[in-house]
Amino acid sequence: MSKKTATKKAGTRKDLTKTQWILKEMVRNKVAYFMVAPYMILFAMFTVMPVILSIVVSFTDFNLLEWPNFVFLDNYISLFFDDDIFLIACKNTLIFAIIVGPVSYLMSFLVAWFINELPPRIRALVTLVFYAPSIGGNVYLIWGTLFAADSYGWANATLLKLGIITKEIAFFKDEKWVMPLCIIVALWISLGTSFLAFIAGLQGIDRAQFEAGAVDGIKNRWQELYYITLPNMKPQLMFGAVMAITGAFGFGGVVDALCGFPSVNYAAHTIMHHLNDYGGMRFEMGYSSAIAVILFVIMVGANSLVKRMLSKVGT
Repeated sequence: MSKKTATKKAGTRKDLTKTQWILKEMVRNKVAYFMVAPYMILFAMFTVMPVILSIVVSFTDFNLLEWPNFVFLDNYISLFFDDDIFLIACKNTLIFAIIVGPVSYLMSFLVAWFINELPPRIRALVTLVFYAPSIGGNVYLIWGTLFAADSYGWANATLLKLGIITKEIAFFKDEKWVMPLCIIVALWISLGTSFLAFIAGLQGIDRAQFEAGAVDGIKNRWQELYYITLPNMKPQLMFGAVMAITGAFGFGGVVDALCGFPSVNYAAHTIMHHLNDYGGMRFEMGYSSAIAVILFVIMVGANSLVKRMLSKVGT
């Protein structure tokens, strides 16, 4: 490109306002906008609009039968000052998120890192073994049988045989056991999509970088991990973090399958359970929307925090 042409283009950009320049670029790239239009329309209809409507409805008293009545902050005030079950749900959700989120995230990465060192054929088999619990429909049946309330449950039978207990324990009906067992089961099935993403990310790193790192002074596998592996996997790490946070805060299916709804004395009651209770059973849509907005804000905040932490990896 000649100097005169570059000067002319720069002058044209400078003479236009920001809005005019954006419109001009949109016209110039109209084919690209046309190609992404179907996705953007569906994304706006089924993701953006529901979030906006949920925020609006959260300021109303809406029961699906009558016209919404604006109550402003009454739903939020009731949640934090009048709803004791919601406070229990918040506590349980934070416990689940703090334990299950980071542990499952680190476990997924470490297992993927270990599997990546195996020969290709063995790697495929081991990947299937670790991934299967996250998609198997018999997981809850296995754990339900393992901790069944009668003497036929493997845990009760073993403890009785060893003389540790004298009476069967109803593990999923005892509030002392409900939370720990649900956390263990959640970790057991947590090697899901993020686990596969980590394996793909590890496979995509150019081996020449490790050779160059050795020349530049990297002395052990931990330095190699921090300075080469993690920086090359930032997209997969971010994706895995989002999946881990979503799974941790959206925790509920495990509790419902093993403990029923609601769990004994709300021992494993989470924000998702509270949301389903008011939205799917009582049809108090304004109140349930307020719960959804609070959960949304917490998840967005957690994602922002993780993104900021991952941006410092390898720097």
